[in-house]
Amino acid sequence: MAAAAAAAAAAVGGSQPPQPEVPEQGPALDKAATAAHLKAALSRPDNRAGAEELQALLERVLNAERPLAGAAGGGEAAGGGSPGAAEEDALEWCKCLLAGGGGYEEFCAAVRAYDPAALCGLVWTANFVAYRCRTCGISPCMSLCAECFHQGDHTGHDFNMFRSQAGGACDCGDSNVMRESGFCRRHQIKSSSNIPCVPKDLLMMSEFVLPRFIFCLIQYLREGYNEPADTPSEKDLNKVLQLLEPQISFLEDLTKMGGAMRSVLTQVLTNQQNYKDLTSGLGENACAKKSHEKYLIALKSSGLTYPEDKLVYGMQESAAGTSTLVVQGFAGAPGALGQAESSDEEDQDGSQGLGKRKRVKLSSGTKDQSIMDVLKHKSFLEELLFWTIKYEFPQKMVTFLLNMLPDQEYKVAFTKTFVQHYAFIMKTLKKSHESDTMSNRIVHISVQLFSNEELARQVTEECQLLDIMVTVLLYMMESCLIKSELQDEENSLHVVVNCGEALLKNNTYWPLVSDFINILSHQSVAKRFLEDHGLLVTWMNFVSFFQGMNLNKRELNEHVEFESQTYYAAFAAELEACAQPMWGLLSHCKVRETQEYTRNVVRYCLEALQDWFDAINFVDEPAPNQVTFHLPLHRYYAMFLSKAVKCQELDLDSLLPDQEMLMKLMVHPLQIQASLAEIHSNMWVRNGLQIKGQAMTYVQSHFCNSMIDPDIYLLQVCASRLDPDYFISSVFERFKVVDLLTMASQHHNTVLDVEHERSMLEGALTFLVILLSLRLHLGMSDDEILRAEMVAQLCMNDRTHSSLLDLIPENPNPKSGIIPGSYSFESVLSAVADFKAPVFEPGGSMQQGMYTPKAEVWDQEFDPVMVILRTVYRRDVQSAMDRYTAFLKQSGKFPGNPWPPYKKRTSLHPSYKGLMRLLHCKTLHIVLFTLLYKILMDHQNLSEHVLCMVLYLIELGLENSAEDDSEEEVSMGGPERCHDSWFPGSHLVSNMRHCINYVRVRVPETAPELKRDSAAGTSADGLGALQNSGTAQVFSLVAERRKKFQEIINRNNSEANQAVRPKIPSKWSAPGSAPQLTTAILEIKESILSLLIKLHHKLSGKQNSYYPPWLDDIEVLIQPEIPKYSHGDGITAVERILLKAAVQSRMNQRIIEEICRKVTPPVPPRKVTAAEKKTLDKEERRQKARERQQKLLAEFASRQKSFMETAMDVDSPENDIPMEITTAEPQVSEAVYDCVICGQSGPSSEDRPTGLVVLLQASSVLGQCRDNAEPKKLPITEEEQIYPWDTCAAVHDVRLSLLQRYFKDSSCLLAVSIGWEGGVYVQTCGHTLHIDCHKSYMESLRNDQVLQGFSVDKGEFTCPLCRQFANSVLPCYPGSNVENNLWQRPSNKSTQDLIKEVEELQGRPGAFPVSISSETNLSKEMESVMKDIKNTTQKKYRDYSKTPGSPDNDFLFMYSVARTNLELELIHRGGSLCSGGASTAGKRSCLNQLFHILALHMRLYTIDSEYNPWKKLTQLVEDMNSQLGNEEQQPEVPILYHDVTSLLLIQILMMPQPLRKEHFTCIVKVLFTLLYTQALAALSVKGSEEDRSAWKQTGALRKNTCDAEKSYEVLLSFVITELSKGKLYCEEGTQECTMVSPIAWSPESMEKYVQAFCLPFLRISSLLQHHLFGEDLPSCQEEEEFSVLASCLGLLPTFYQTDHPFISASCLDWPVAAFDIITQWCSEIRSFTERHAEQGKALLIQESRWKLPHLLQLPENYNTIFQYYHRKTCSVCTKVPKDPAVCLVCGTFVCLKGLCCLQQSYCECVLHSQNCGAGTGIFLLINASVIIIIRGHRFCLWGSVYLDAHGEEDRDLRRGKPLYICEERYRVLEQQWISHTFDHINKRWGPHYNGL
Repeated sequence: MAAAAAAAAAAVGGSQPPQPEVPEQGPALDKAATAAHLKAALSRPDNRAGAEELQALLERVLNAERPLAGAAGGGEAAGGGSPGAAEEDALEWCKCLLAGGGGYEEFCAAVRAYDPAALCGLVWTANFVAYRCRTCGISPCMSLCAECFHQGDHTGHDFNMFRSQAGGACDCGDSNVMRESGFCRRHQIKSSSNIPCVPKDLLMMSEFVLPRFIFCLIQYLREGYNEPADTPSEKDLNKVLQLLEPQISFLEDLTKMGGAMRSVLTQVLTNQQNYKDLTSGLGENACAKKSHEKYLIALKSSGLTYPEDKLVYGMQESAAGTSTLVVQGFAGAPGALGQAESSDEEDQDGSQGLGKRKRVKLSSGTKDQSIMDVLKHKSFLEELLFWTIKYEFPQKMVTFLLNMLPDQEYKVAFTKTFVQHYAFIMKTLKKSHESDTMSNRIVHISVQLFSNEELARQVTEECQLLDIMVTVLLYMMESCLIKSELQDEENSLHVVVNCGEALLKNNTYWPLVSDFINILSHQSVAKRFLEDHGLLVTWMNFVSFFQGMNLNKRELNEHVEFESQTYYAAFAAELEACAQPMWGLLSHCKVRETQEYTRNVVRYCLEALQDWFDAINFVDEPAPNQVTFHLPLHRYYAMFLSKAVKCQELDLDSLLPDQEMLMKLMVHPLQIQASLAEIHSNMWVRNGLQIKGQAMTYVQSHFCNSMIDPDIYLLQVCASRLDPDYFISSVFERFKVVDLLTMASQHHNTVLDVEHERSMLEGALTFLVILLSLRLHLGMSDDEILRAEMVAQLCMNDRTHSSLLDLIPENPNPKSGIIPGSYSFESVLSAVADFKAPVFEPGGSMQQGMYTPKAEVWDQEFDPVMVILRTVYRRDVQSAMDRYTAFLKQSGKFPGNPWPPYKKRTSLHPSYKGLMRLLHCKTLHIVLFTLLYKILMDHQNLSEHVLCMVLYLIELGLENSAEDDSEEEVSMGGPERCHDSWFPGSHLVSNMRHCINYVRVRVPETAPELKRDSAAGTSADGLGALQNSGTAQVFSLVAERRKKFQEIINRNNSEANQAVRPKIPSKWSAPGSAPQLTTAILEIKESILSLLIKLHHKLSGKQNSYYPPWLDDIEVLIQPEIPKYSHGDGITAVERILLKAAVQSRMNQRIIEEICRKVTPPVPPRKVTAAEKKTLDKEERRQKARERQQKLLAEFASRQKSFMETAMDVDSPENDIPMEITTAEPQVSEAVYDCVICGQSGPSSEDRPTGLVVLLQASSVLGQCRDNAEPKKLPITEEEQIYPWDTCAAVHDVRLSLLQRYFKDSSCLLAVSIGWEGGVYVQTCGHTLHIDCHKSYMESLRNDQVLQGFSVDKGEFTCPLCRQFANSVLPCYPGSNVENNLWQRPSNKSTQDLIKEVEELQGRPGAFPVSISSETNLSKEMESVMKDIKNTTQKKYRDYSKTPGSPDNDFLFMYSVARTNLELELIHRGGSLCSGGASTAGKRSCLNQLFHILALHMRLYTIDSEYNPWKKLTQLVEDMNSQLGNEEQQPEVPILYHDVTSLLLIQILMMPQPLRKEHFTCIVKVLFTLLYTQALAALSVKGSEEDRSAWKQTGALRKNTCDAEKSYEVLLSFVITELSKGKLYCEEGTQECTMVSPIAWSPESMEKYVQAFCLPFLRISSLLQHHLFGEDLPSCQEEEEFSVLASCLGLLPTFYQTDHPFISASCLDWPVAAFDIITQWCSEIRSFTERHAEQGKALLIQESRWKLPHLLQLPENYNTIFQYYHRKTCSVCTKVPKDPAVCLVCGTFVCLKGLCCLQQSYCECVLHSQNCGAGTGIFLLINASVIIIIRGHRFCLWGSVYLDAHGEEDRDLRRGKPLYICEERYRVLEQQWISHTFDHINKRWGPHYNGL
């Protein structure tokens, strides 16, 4: 603030006397002198005078009387200069004074020397990249800055990099938060001992100056804060803060000076005397008075009082426990306190004012009053924090306050201050508009304070931290309560939070909750909490606010109008505000010693639950059609019970309430389970999608262990303690399927529509199976739980490592970041799963590394129950079953359609043994019997799933039968024993064999049973038998339940047995008129055993299919080998059950044998049941459909194949016609094309041309070739840079501009090729179509509104057949297939004749069958495609001439297109033709058509015969010199400087097409002579002076031998002689070092050089020959490539012997005398080198040996890239980009999407892609680790080439695990770049609108 002070000097008025001693605005010199003088004065023993003088100076310099410029209404204050100047001056004064006259920089350095840097304490803000190491962390919040992390040793640790969300600080050096082993090198040394003592006078001035400075800052903050009626606008606050920026930064700089300065600051900030003297507002200074008044107003307006009395906060006499809440009426909350009430109520709308909300008075303890409303500031620190909060935590202030934390004394003082302001923070947060930013900043501070256990404990003890936190949370939630509508809407007294309010919707509460969770993670603090009964009561009150929130009511009529999305807020609130603190507390209740804590929690939890039941008026029936997923009180209770039994050895019964309470407890969790089934049965569909969302969230991995798991556990506890019949009947009633459980074939369900019955019945049975099978909290160890969870997730789908981590509920404490327990995740994972490394199909999608279950897991551990419990989507259950089926088929274990396997469970903990009584209760047995009977009788609405569950339950019952089997002796008692029951006892083993004869059922009058029964009634048995066999009807299910309920409630009533059974409440009857029900009696005469045996027959479809296995082998019974785990289907399940039944009881065994002996009567002719018929039909239909499909596919494939062949044969006629043309003239057949649109075949004609589907794209891949095979490395330090001067494109550019400098432009443009950058590459999928069909296809695409990934307006489309991306059509030239062969006959003409013919043909203009003047469709298309080709690349890549638009330019461009395509094909073949064969793209090559089009257009330009290079090559021209002497005109390019390959293309494209083979060979021969001469000339320049003279002599000796013209020595010596006539070799001196190669030239090395020089030409010529004449390329070894290609091209004379080593010169065939023509060629150069020897030499050496292009080589570890680039500044805008990216082709660093580097509305990446890749860019996004491809106007995310240790990408670096290069992926990327297939392989393209 000093600055502000600034204005001081000029301020008017005020009661301060002028201070003459200080010069007004003295220059720096005076300041320094004054400062030095004052320092000396203060150093004297008697320094009063000095002190006064200094005070006076500071008064004047640091004076806040003048309002801040602009803040208080703007305008310059009278008299002040520019406010900035004055403030800066004040800061200058301060710096001078602190330094005591010395230089400020020196002063800083001096102070730093005394820094005992034990802690790092670096503070960072949001988005900073930091690290967290779980191995080294003690607190889960521990974090390190990158520097400390890399300086420490964390190899092999579990660490990750993360982007800070809220900001943080580095904990390096703080042993409270992390282990010392993880400290970095700098902070390992406890250096306090060897740091010298700070000299007294160094910081003396600071101690005087700083208090005034900070006071001045506070005065400015007071000044700037005008409290209007509404909250001050953000703008004003920000203005003040902006003006204070320099002052706060100054303070921040001071903190960075180290420990010595920090301790001075701490003294200043915490000294109470200083504060009192300066701020009391007493005394005569008006300014100070005014400032104090503003402070008081601000306090008051914040709802705070300033206590004048001496009662100091936190020191009350009342002990902590005395003032607990007094609960009145129902569990409430601390009510309206002080004035806060008014401010708090304003947010509420009137309708929900105080009237409805019953608030609870607090006891009159001062404690809570003081927490909420009293603040007294006693030091600068306290008031600074107050203003920091008031201004909503400005970042600068936060950073300053945090930078001070390494000072221990400060840390304690600040933490206490923070706690003291806690309530005020909450109030400010609630009102804030920017609550998100503010939340982050609050947590930024609090996490630094509360992560430290020692500190947290101290504050808890001294400042009642827990009381404050709980009260503040409670108070916060109070502002958004509404009346609960659960159960009894009218009279409910319960209040819940309203999830629609901003407080919950925006998660505004999370900073406070996260602090609370943070401090509960400390054992000492949690213990205090668990011991303090008052706190527990308050906390349970808080939790009860969430009990029953977000109530859903089922819509029965029309669809809900507005789908509220509040449900997510509700789930988040329960998870964060209730569950996480619960897990925190549970983590401290692990041992016996903590039993007391559990008892406390359970006790208050039950009390709160009881209050809740009373408040909602709950008796015994839940209200229908409503459900809430939020029962945090139930879940607290359940989880503490589970912990008590599992870890603390407590007796379960001692913690359970009475039966009546248990009955109430089970109702709501059961209601949730039933509602889940209803939601999945689509009964809630009118409530919209959000209800499905709730059902999914409830079981989703982050919520399940805090939601569904505790609910199921609580139900298991209730089931184990309640009467089993009561429980079972409750379940079926809750699931609304009671009416379905009747033997009658028809029934009427009063509460459920028929279409929902089946899925609800499945739901009820599945729930029972889960309830009885799940052991998560009933005895499984942590390791087993983890294993089961993992197996379940892996069985659903293969998973990546990270998704597994995400899907498996973290064991006790979600989000703690540390998975505690005895196991490690990795070891379990490796035990149950195999790692499938990512596979790469070049065209396939990028796969990630996946884990898949091992075979033995499928075989023994696959648990459908766990899978059903954990699936969010129902389809996952099916997916798991399909995978299981596939495994069984594959391993040969079971061929058919298996059922879910039966799995033996881990044994139950003794406390829960009662759970198994459910399996042995009559009610369940009646249900099972009824369902078996109904399935056997094929009643409607029963599915295989139901049968599966029924058998599962029977099997569970047999597995868990009681040990003391006295059932054998139980005699069948008289009928009176069981007059109301079906079964004699409750034991399943004996009940299975009990035969039920008659059943009385209630059926509609229309039912078929009534017709049948009349006969049965009169039968011999008569009704007497009926009486005895106990006819009960299952309707008693509901009655049964009520009876039990009454019994339990009226325990002491003697009339319990006659208790009136209440009727079914009227709500349950259906509105429609129910049909009349009458009673009928059915004859059954079956037992469960007999039903099972008949079921076996039914399932197997055979009579008598079941044969008891023990009849053959009695061993089966004695030592039953019942596996733990069984595969199979229904038949095997029945067999298993019967075997188990027989093993357990001899009677069962006998009865089974008896039933089997009674030969079952012949089955009625209806062999196949309806259901089976259905399935059989289905199977048959499926089979037929499959066959049909196969047939169709086969047909389609053959069509495609034949089509492909015909389409391709255009390019490879050799397949059709044999090569020997000795036979009669073959039939001339025209090429036939198929159109893929209209399906017609036919030749391409003038009027209706056919075209090839092609993609034209500009490419700069060739330009990236270098002469070095090693790829360049991506720069990762400042020193490494990539210079593009050695790329092919750069070299060619230099050559062209050099030629253009000295020679005639038009001639230059024929001497080279362009297209190395931005060349046009043409590729096709090989499909053809009529051009008119294509046009109509494009029209239809244009009208198609569907969003495509391409732009039809730019001519883009996808091939109608193969969907490959394309953008043009290449017309096929009409012609016959055979003509090529006619031209290939060996000709006997002499070379001279051929040369003549070539010359004549070139001179003949447009010798085409089509004259271009007559416009045909074909010629139009030819022209338009030529336009397309030109427009494919940018103008700068095709305009190289000095005179723009000259025809030479087009000429050059056209033959360069041919060159580009040939060169690229060469690269695709790996750079050489050794592999030979038809080209890889052979079938798909369009070069033939392309050549036709280019030739057609090139022949429109005639080369002036004067300049035709053919003449210079084949004739001796006289008087060259006279022409060259002509100075004004630039000379032509000497022929030796021409690029021979370009000449070849010019010569061939100038000939009429189709070309004769003999002419082609002739052209190649002639050009080879020139090439050879160029090679020799280059060699001569490369050699040294001595080499040259030696070569000259050897050659001269042999000049007159017969084959002189074919001897390289002779020719070389002649070339040297000729060239040395000029000045070419003269300048040897200067160039000595660069030119001379250290190697000595041997004949071999010279031959090798010459061959390497000529090879590129031979390769291109051979490729061209292959495409024009369809000759196959021979394959060969690398060393013989030259000779093979030479003979293939006809350069080698046929009689050439192979004994001698091969010599390239033998290929020469000179058209005229060699020496003459060489003389002629050399003379052209001679005249040029006389003037420019240097350039002459450079032009001779053509670098032709280019290696294959590569992308940059990337470092192994991604971190090296990240650390260098994510902080690197952009060279264009010099800022650090928000989204940095780097080009993988050339290494350029760019800003992605950065508006800073925008040029003509193009963002930098798009611009770079055009400059570097002619429209193709490959960028690595530094902050996301992914690669993005830009292709023209589209872009796509390609994926990442960096994977973590588990083979996964980490997009956006969210997980922050170390990433390593995946070479295969990078190769795939490079391959796609080189082969130009990005468009075909990547599918997800979108337009980028130039915004990348």
